[in-house]
Formats: sequence, structure tokens, C-alpha cells
Amino acid sequence: MKRAIYAMRSQYLLPSLDLVEDVFTKWESPKEGKIVRQLVEEIRAKKYYLPELELVMVNENDEVIGYAMFSRFHIEGRFEEELLILTPVAVKAELQRQHISKDMLEYGFEKAKKMGFKAIIVEGDPKNYTPRGFMPSYKFGITGGPNIHLPSPECLMVKELESGALDQISGLIDYSFYETLREG
Repeated sequence: MKRAIYAMRSQYLLPSLDLVEDVFTKWESPKEGKIVRQLVEEIRAKKYYLPELELVMVNENDEVIGYAMFSRFHIEGRFEEELLILTPVAVKAELQRQHISKDMLEYGFEKAKKMGFKAIIVEGDPKNYTPRGFMPSYKFGITGGPNIHLPSPECLMVKELESGALDQISGLIDYSFYETLREG
């Protein structure tokens, strides 16, 4: 199967939202699918949005089969020029475990590094992210704030794009600047 990775293009804006909602509805719940879709729409409308780091993978029929968004992130109002958050990542259900997310993430890591970003934060299942070089963020002094409810501390992870980058980055993670997550 022929595949291609692109930074967001206008023809993929709606299909990528549909994919994200569908994947999170199937794996979590219809409510979660709607929340994640709204989060993508909100990020696209904010200053944190980086269209060159909103990635889609398409198949030979130009259908969106994978999605990953990296956007600027800050910790306690700092590090916005150095730090990204990876959210969400979605792959069409019947195509999972075929290296689609791996290929998109590796592409995104390289592109982010070239753009001068130093590290990436992600919240999720460690088994999905530790193979990509993510480590528990608490090991670097980055922890979830009081409104972050994690199944375990290991679910908040970070990856250095530049060796030693996290020596200068620490603090409490807070998602309150995302209206969607305050409402959800």
C-alpha cells in the first residue's frame, strides 16, 4: 500500500477531524471522540497551532488514514518556543499496528527539531510512546498539575529532541488554557 505524509493541506482539514472523532469514539467513547475533535479545532484557532506540524498520512486513494498534531506548549507560561505537545494521534482502526503512527511521529520529530524545538510532551499509554523515545516526565521535574488526572505518573511523558534540553525545562503541566478540556 502506497502512503504519503503531509503537513496539513486544506483538503484534509475535515477528513482529519472525522478520523480523529471516529478513532476516539471507537477506542474511548462518543463523548471522548467529540472532545478530541473539538480540541483539534480549538488548537487550530490558537496561537499554539503550527500547520507544518499537523500531519496526515494518506493512502493511494488520497484518504486520510493517520493523523498527528504537534503544537506549541508552555509550562507555567514558559518554554513556548522550545516545547511541543503531541495530541492527538489517531490511526484508522483497521490499519493500526502497521507503523502508520510510528512513521508520522518520526517525521514530526525530525521536522520539529529542524524548526528549533527542544522537547515534546505527550499524555498517553507508555507502551505506545516509550518505543519512540519518550520517558516519564516526572524524571525531569515536569509533573501534572492539580487538575491533571492520570491513571499513573508514567502516563505523562517527554522526549528530548536535543540532548540535555530538559535540563532547563521543568514545572507543572496545566491544560486550563484549552477551553475544550475545561468543559470536557
